[in-house]
Amino acid sequence: MLQRLRRRDYLLLISRATLDELVDVLSRPRLRASTASATPCCAVVRLMILRGELVSPQRRIAACRDPKDDKFLEVAVGGRADVVVSGDADLLSLDPFEGIPIVTPARFLTMLDAA
Repeated sequence: MLQRLRRRDYLLLISRATLDELVDVLSRPRLRASTASATPCCAVVRLMILRGELVSPQRRIAACRDPKDDKFLEVAVGGRADVVVSGDADLLSLDPFEGIPIVTPARFLTMLDAA
């Protein structure tokens, strides 16, 4: 998916809160150990900042079983996203959310290939 983002195959919507979460997740020792040969955390974040569109959500949403995931819905609604991409079961269970499909990364790649 990062290669597709580099090529601008899609527009990534981000917020300060989602970037903070990304840094937190990518910095976890368990994840860093399992992705030792993958793109370094700082390079991933830089790419997302460079290619992403910053959204400042204007509306608070409280819809997800895991309240920490509401920030992704806020970005999607605030940025008028075409789709939310997630492997998180709490988000996937809301598909669609306010008319926005929520799909797995594999499904999203299939959608990109079909477009």
